[in-house]
Order: sequence, then C-alpha cells, then structure tokens
Amino acid sequence: MASYTDRIKPDHSGITTYLENLQGHKYQIPTFQREIVWEPNNVKKLWDSIYKFYPFGSILIWKTNIKLQHHRRIGGILLSDDFTATEYQYILDGQQRTTALVTSLFGGEIAGHEKVDPTLYVDLTVEHSDPTDDMSYRRRFLYWTEIDDRGGQFAANIGKRKRFGQGLIVKLNDIRTSFGDVERKLNDIGFTDYDHPFRAQLRRFKEVLDNYRVSFIELQGIQVSEVCQIFERINQAGKPLNIFDIVVAKTYRPEDKGKGETGFYLRDLFQEFRSSLGKSNYAEIDDLTLLQTVATIVNRVVPNSGILNITDRYLNELKTEHIEKVWGETQKAICKALDFLDNILCIKGPNLVPYRYFYLTLAFYFYENKKPDYSFLQRYFWYYSFHNDDLLADTTDLRQHLDVMVEEKATTRHSFGRFLLDRNRLREASYSAKGRLARAVLALYANHNPKDWAKPHRSVLSDVYYALTDKPNLHHIFPISFVEKNGISTKLMANSLMNIAYLTQITNLQISDKNPLDYLREYNTNGFQDVMNSHLVPGSILQWSALENLPDGALEAFVEERIDLLVNYLRSKLDGISFDVIDSKSGI
Repeated sequence: MASYTDRIKPDHSGITTYLENLQGHKYQIPTFQREIVWEPNNVKKLWDSIYKFYPFGSILIWKTNIKLQHHRRIGGILLSDDFTATEYQYILDGQQRTTALVTSLFGGEIAGHEKVDPTLYVDLTVEHSDPTDDMSYRRRFLYWTEIDDRGGQFAANIGKRKRFGQGLIVKLNDIRTSFGDVERKLNDIGFTDYDHPFRAQLRRFKEVLDNYRVSFIELQGIQVSEVCQIFERINQAGKPLNIFDIVVAKTYRPEDKGKGETGFYLRDLFQEFRSSLGKSNYAEIDDLTLLQTVATIVNRVVPNSGILNITDRYLNELKTEHIEKVWGETQKAICKALDFLDNILCIKGPNLVPYRYFYLTLAFYFYENKKPDYSFLQRYFWYYSFHNDDLLADTTDLRQHLDVMVEEKATTRHSFGRFLLDRNRLREASYSAKGRLARAVLALYANHNPKDWAKPHRSVLSDVYYALTDKPNLHHIFPISFVEKNGISTKLMANSLMNIAYLTQITNLQISDKNPLDYLREYNTNGFQDVMNSHLVPGSILQWSALENLPDGALEAFVEERIDLLVNYLRSKLDGISFDVIDSKSGI
C-alpha cells in the first residue's frame, strides 16, 4: 500500500498532452452510467475559461489494478481495451469536461445528440480586450450550425460563412495541428503584418493549446469504499458514486461468441428483475438492497467466497461467477419474500417495511426452501418490528438473524426470547417520523385490513385503489387544525400515530379538518363499528359522536384505548411468546 503522503497526489499536464494521452489509451472511463449532459454554451464557457487561462477544476484519476467495465469510446476517441494491464487509470470525475474537450477538437458523437457535429471553431476577428467580458465567448467559439449559411439561404450566417472561406474562422484543432498552414493563409489573403489583431489572436490560441495546464488529483493505493467517499465529497453537485457502481463495472463481462462466453451486466440484471415485478410497489426496491441480498446468500451458500459481510469492503469482492451461481434461485427467493410482505402481511410497499435488512433475512429464508413456515415468519416479522430494542440495526444483528433462519430451515424451531413493548414509545410514535417503530405501527394497521369508511365493503389498501387516482392516504382522526383550534390537546399528541388511520384520498379531502364527532355521524351506518374495528379504532369515539359530546381529555383517552387495541392485536400475533408491556412514562 502506498504511504499516506502518496495516496492522494496532485499533478498536472498540458491540455494537448492530456488529450494525446487519451488518444494513446492511457486512461479509461468506467461505465458508472453518468449521463453526459452536453450543452453547447457550457462547452463554449469551458473553452473560454481555458482561453483566459482560468482553472476549470481538477480531473480525478484513480490508479488501481482493479479491472472495471469501461466505455470503449469517448467522443471520437477509441479508448484502451487492454484487459491484461497491471495498472488502470480511471477518470472518476471530469468525464463531462473531458468529453467536451475531446469532441470540440476531434469531433465524434455525443449520446443523445448524434446528429450534431460537436467540432468547435474559433472566429479570429473577435478580439480579446476587457478581461471581465463574459459574453464575447458566444461569438468567439462557434459550431458549424452557426457558420453554415445553407447556400446563402440563412442570412444570419452569411458573414460568418464568408469569414470561414477566407480563413478567419478556423477549426480549433487545426490551430493545434496545422498552425503554419492557418497562419500562411492569413498572410496570403493580405494580413501580412505580424502584429495584426487577427494574427495575434491566432498566436494566442496556439499559446493556450501549448501551455494551458490541466490539474489532476491522483488516487493510488486506496480501497473502493474510500474512493466512493472521496468522490462524493469532491463531486457535491453530482450523482454520488457508490459501491453498486463499482461492482457493476467490476463484474461486467462482454459477450464473446468465439469463446462461447455470454455477456454479463449486473445493472441490466437487476433492472430486468424489477421489471418482472410489474406494477408492484416493491418494484422500487433499490440496487444496494438487491446487491446486499445477493451477497448475503453468497456468504452462506458459496464455499470460500470471501464475502464475509455486506459492507462495501466485502461487496467489492463479489465476482461475476458468485452472482451467476446464486442469481437464479435468489430472484425466486426475493419474489417469495416480497409476496410474503405484500399478500400475507398486506404491507403494500417498501415504505412500511420497518427494517431494510428484512429483505435480506426473508430472501435467505426462502432460498431453496421447499417448506417455508409462514406461521414462524409472521411471528418473526412482528417480534423484531416492535421489540423495544433495535434487534436488526446492524450487520452483527444480521448475522444472528441469518443463524436463526438456518435453524428454521433445518427444522429446528427457533425459540423467541421475552418480548418487551413500551406503551410510551407507541404513544410518542410520530406521524412525521420515518423510523423503525413508526413503520411498524403503520404496517400493523395495514395488516389488519382496514376498510374504506365511505365504501365499507372495500379494503382501503386493495390493489384496486393503488391503480386508481383515489389512492390511500394517512388521515388524522382528530385533525391537527381542529385540535389546535379548539385547544383540546397538544399538536404533539395530535400527531401521534395512535391518531392515524388509512383512508382514501377522496374521503380524506371530504373530512378535511372537521370535528370528528360531526364527520363520523355521516359514516356511522349499520355495521360501521366493524369498519372502525378494522382500523383498530376504539368504539368510544362513535359513542361520543352519537351523544354529540366530546369529553375533557378525549384525545388522550382515545390514544390510550387505541394502544390497548394495538397491544392486544400484537399479542395475538405473537401467541406463545413471553409478552411483557411496560410504560416508561408512568414508571410501570
């Protein structure tokens, strides 16, 4: 490993040397799928900065022996395809600027702009005078579309087309490669004075191309996880580089029909899997979760894989053959895990899954498991979702959970320890929070199959509603504005998840901020108590509505009754497990 003083080293080279090194296959550009945003004026501004000898930022280079998938071309330049090199130099940050420089000089194609010629020309008649001038670059740097007068039909370009014919508008690259010929043409058309402004401009461009220095930051002897961090901190405005990008590039394999080798591209593999999920909300499952699920299964089923964890350090060690070995059964296992969440627990999307690691543990349990025990899985899910302690918060916990799954798959029934629940944590679980307990509460409400208040025969969270514009919303049973306006409790209490129910958008809008005693009377027809039961909503609020009387402390009493209902429902889910409830607020 390089010493700390050598790990990050600044360097520089002439702009022409940099471009020649690109032509000489010295650099590669990894396919991190960063979209090239080619804006003509931005390219002109880049060259204006170079013309004025302003810095345009450093190019970040990573020197490593790691082989990554990389682009075969940048603009018009064929990049190195040498897979036997002992060291690779990857351009991690600066691809946009490099592409602009390359295509400005050498032409080629820009993705998304294939019909546009990106070659840049310079108008020698546009003089450089005021250093603060920030507009002349538009006239100094030109594309062919700004010069071509289409045979005299485009009047705005006739003058520029004439200057081009005279040699006063020239290709930027011609100044670099054929300076003598360009200068001789100026002399031949009458600009014989060496100090003429047009010839002075030409020499200025030659000076720029000969002497402008491109700055580099070179990373060497640095692990992948650190490279990702460095990239993110340098490239604040851009898309962060993450471990998935690295693994995609490392595991890429081009198709070789001659050797009988099929291609492999992890990004397409994951995208095809998500597409297979159709309109399911779980089609939003992210790349890192899928990658860590694969790594979890590789860790347990591929001997000597070296994948000892799901951290960046070990994800970086995933090999193409590892993924190919497990992927067929892994995607089946993930589908079964998602089916369990969606159709058995009635949790309609990833926003309600308390722990992201549940995807990993559940998929591992279903992997090549012909007799899954859904009764165990339900107890497992609710036990860890609600337990007072965070028991699936890190990779150490994850290893223990995987051991539990191994026990279960071997038909050795896992014995759950004492379950502990704090009433006060339920009381204070906030609608605004996105943490584990908040998700767990909303997941439990969803699991109880809440019915639509306006159409009691329908489930609010049915797939039908998700396909319509009248999608499910979360509704404050005691509306916050009503609580604040009437001073019946605090906003904090009103925002408790114990004051939340699933309703459709239309019903939610109709209720707005009405007094709950008023709007409930509109829905309270025969059987409505059963609808309220499906939401784990205590019946006392219907009694208050019938009496048209909201007692003192009504919201607090409502919350306590709803906690009772939630606890009792959860107790039924964890039947056979030692179940204890405390209240940290009262010290009980």
